Amino acid sequence: MRKFAHITLVAACLATTATAAFAQGTSLSFSGLNAVRGQPVEVRSDTLTVDNSTGETTFSGNAVLGQGDMRLAAQTITVVYTQGDSTRITRMEASGGVTLVTAVEAAEAANAAYDIDAGTVQMNGSVILTQGANVLSGDRLTVNLRSGQGRLEGRVRTIIQTDR
Repeated sequence: MRKFAHITLVAACLATTATAAFAQGTSLSFSGLNAVRGQPVEVRSDTLTVDNSTGETTFSGNAVLGQGDMRLAAQTITVVYTQGDSTRITRMEASGGVTLVTAVEAAEAANAAYDIDAGTVQMNGSVILTQGANVLSGDRLTVNLRSGQGRLEGRVRTIIQTDR
C-alpha cells in the first residue's frame, strides 16, 4: 500500500509541475508579432533588388527588418507584393540563418515564410524557439497568427523550466 501511495504522490507532483510550466507561458502563438501591427517597417541590407515584373523586392546581405519590438534578421529577405498593387504585401520570405525576435520570444531557423493573407508563419530547418527560460526545438514550426495555434514537428524537444 505504501508503494501505491508513493507512486500516486509522484504522479500528482508531475501533473502539478507540468500544469505550472505550461501556465508560465509555453506556447506556439508568436503573440509578439501581433503587437507590432501598424507600426513603421525599416529594412537594412547590403543590397536591394526590385523586380517590378514579379512584384518582388529582395534585401540581401546582412538583411534586418524591424517593426516596433520585432526584428527579423537573415542573409536574404524577400518581400512579395500583390500583382498589380505595389503597396500591398502578400508574403515575406527569409533565408540564410533566420532569427526572429519579439518582445516576448525569439526563434531561429534556416528559412522562414510569412503568408500575410493566410496569417501564417512557417519556419523550417533546425527551428529553436525560446520563450523566457523555456526552449522548444524541431524541424518545422507553423503558426497561425489569427487563431493563435501552432505546430512544431520533426524531432521535437521541449525544455520547460519550473519554479523550485
